[in-house]
Amino acid sequence: MKFRIIPVTPFQQNCTLIWCEETNKAAVIDPGGDVDRILAAVEEEGVTLEKILLTHAHLDHVGGTAELVAKAGVPVEGPHIEDKFWIDGLDQQCTMFGFPPVEGFTPDRWLDEGNDVQVGNQSLSVLHTPGHTPGHVVFFHPGDLIAMVGDVLFQGSIGRTDFPKGDHPTLIASIREKLFPLGDDVDFIPGHGPMSTFGHERESNPFVSDHRG
Repeated sequence: MKFRIIPVTPFQQNCTLIWCEETNKAAVIDPGGDVDRILAAVEEEGVTLEKILLTHAHLDHVGGTAELVAKAGVPVEGPHIEDKFWIDGLDQQCTMFGFPPVEGFTPDRWLDEGNDVQVGNQSLSVLHTPGHTPGHVVFFHPGDLIAMVGDVLFQGSIGRTDFPKGDHPTLIASIREKLFPLGDDVDFIPGHGPMSTFGHERESNPFVSDHRG
């Protein structure tokens, strides 16, 4: 599986284009905005977009979803249904973050722990990882040992838990009990900032490292 990170919105959110090399079928993960830039990347890579995947429903991750659906005619999968209240409140999110209004949408498929999503011939495992939001999910490709973790974990940091229905102990449990057991050699693409590995974060992340008291 191949990927390309496309920073979008004033928050420089890591929208990720992933695709199956065998079929050239692709998915966009977290189209927060700048839809024309996302579509330009799809065209540059010569792939066929077949779906949108969402890790969670904060505006900087989903703000371009309805526009991308309208322009590409593809279905939306994710996040977990516990994030429905965030999607229903997109107008309020736009006001809160100073974004222009965006169209609402309803995912074609809500995701849950143990689900799989297909991109061409590639299969991604779904992990339900609440804490940053209650309906946050992570996409993991076991063959290439790469995970798209949204705002659960960052290089040297973790997701905020001061938004509605955020919960710090739950987030820590999601990282330590759901992500770290996948293996130290797993690379991950966070929702913001540079990539890292679970092993590096277990060693050095001040919030969740094995050495933290």
